Amino acid sequence: MIKIKSKNHGDFCILNLTDPQLTAEEWENDNKTGNIFKHTTESLIERVKPDLITLSGDLSYAGDFVSYKNFADYIDKFQIPWTCCFGNHDNQDGADSVEKVVSEYKKHKYFLFEDCDKSLGIGNFVILIEKNGKNAEGVIIMDTHDKVPYKSDAAGKNLAWGYLTKEQLCWYEKSVTQLKNMGCNDTMLITHIPIHAYNLAAKAAFRNPQNDKSITLEQSYGKEVWNKGYENSYGVWHEPLSTYPDDEGAFDLISELGSTKTVICGHNHINNWVSEYFGVRFVFATKTGCGSYWEPDINGGTVISVNDNGVNSVHHEYVDVSDLL
Repeated sequence: MIKIKSKNHGDFCILNLTDPQLTAEEWENDNKTGNIFKHTTESLIERVKPDLITLSGDLSYAGDFVSYKNFADYIDKFQIPWTCCFGNHDNQDGADSVEKVVSEYKKHKYFLFEDCDKSLGIGNFVILIEKNGKNAEGVIIMDTHDKVPYKSDAAGKNLAWGYLTKEQLCWYEKSVTQLKNMGCNDTMLITHIPIHAYNLAAKAAFRNPQNDKSITLEQSYGKEVWNKGYENSYGVWHEPLSTYPDDEGAFDLISELGSTKTVICGHNHINNWVSEYFGVRFVFATKTGCGSYWEPDINGGTVISVNDNGVNSVHHEYVDVSDLL
């Protein structure tokens, strides 16, 4: 378990970035894609002054080690603690490729990471935030892997998006119990691929139960988009949810343990809705930059504020990059 002490009397600020997906070429000088990511990141850091930067996966593409190193060199220069989970693109060449990235990242002063049982994946660990002498928040980072076999077709090639395995959920339960024994009763879960319950939360919250690109980001902050009881939700649902097809049991365990009240994921670049479902805040992080695919209006990061009692608020910060297009 990694421990961080808050250095100020106000809320502890976490800035989450997601899915930059930059190649080595895009890190080169005067590359539009790289410039958009850097401008977005620098604007967010200047604006929100985070105490911790988290990344919810897909930093680049597996095997592009120059890009991964460039990313670490860049983010470390801000002298702010930072950490990440790895996404499907980071995982697509297997564990050895991810381990090579982790070995490089560990050379960077501000990178936070803790090794765990490799049978669970790479990147399952906890960051404990201490505030005013109290263990205020546990940030639980978990690996959702790459695509996995699913009910094979005749050719045996059917795949589905990865998920949290039963063994990982056992680890999660042990971690939450340990945190509770330390007086920490509020946790957040950060993954790349959304857990299956995002499907339930979306259908409960949205009046239109299908992803609908006609709803603008501005409209999503109004009550007319949402079902009764979900009017405090916001953000868009512009593409189908990419989750494992079956319920992996994560939300049942989250509900039973009652500790995790915020779940954050990346993966779907043009979804960034936030909605509370049975006492748990489901968050699609706002995409950072234009790597791979995006919508320019949905560009920025997600800010999580933590006080003595845990997560106090979550909101998206948007960065206008129209002058760079």
